[in-house]
Amino acid sequence: MRSGVIAQKVGMTRLFTEAGVHVPVTVLRLGHCQVIAHRSKDKNGYVALQLGAGARKVSRMSKAERGHMAASKVEPKRKLAEFRVSDDALIPVGAEITADHFIVGQFVDVTGTSVGKGFAGGMKRWNFAGLRASHGVSVSHRSIGSTGGRQDPGRTFKNKKMPGHMGVDRVTTLNVKVVQLDVARGLILVEGAVPGAKGGWIRVRDAVKRALPKEAPKPGKFRLADAPAEKPAETPAAEAGAAPAKTEGA
Repeated sequence: MRSGVIAQKVGMTRLFTEAGVHVPVTVLRLGHCQVIAHRSKDKNGYVALQLGAGARKVSRMSKAERGHMAASKVEPKRKLAEFRVSDDALIPVGAEITADHFIVGQFVDVTGTSVGKGFAGGMKRWNFAGLRASHGVSVSHRSIGSTGGRQDPGRTFKNKKMPGHMGVDRVTTLNVKVVQLDVARGLILVEGAVPGAKGGWIRVRDAVKRALPKEAPKPGKFRLADAPAEKPAETPAAEAGAAPAKTEGA
């Protein structure tokens, strides 16, 4: 069982296949998703990775939070989350997980906080049909009607679907397909919509109801903090000192 990642929802766009069919996608950005700490069976009773993502001002952190980040030698993080992993899927502390942690075509589960709608009626919140448009009904066409409380049982049961606060719930969408990756910019493009507003924090993990592809890297794809950046490959013309050839439309 591999670790998931913390991403930020950028928004929605669409891609076109070779056949010209458009595919709606949601763009998720990895904001320097790093491993903060390990959770072990001996100390914590379970095995997990604590990840952090996003930048945060030191002045807005408590002393305990600053000490926790300093012990891991990472920059202050805005969002923290834990992912259960197997014993052989631990990633070193301080490592940054990259977008190619997932592969194109695999399925993932996406968890986020749904958009808040405020106070909503029964028709919008629970898809109630409402009352009839005619034949005696006036003014209260969108009301929920009776809640079931007569002489027996003489009360309304708990958890009755009624008007109230809607949204701002933890929602998980299963089996979302990864359509495209941009490792350089840390972008993951998944098919369809995911819960949450633009700028919201999203948790992405391997799908629990689908088999993990054999091509998926194990324990994951990451970059160590002290690893040197890869240099772009030089062309033979550049090595010989010749001027680079101009591309069409440049």
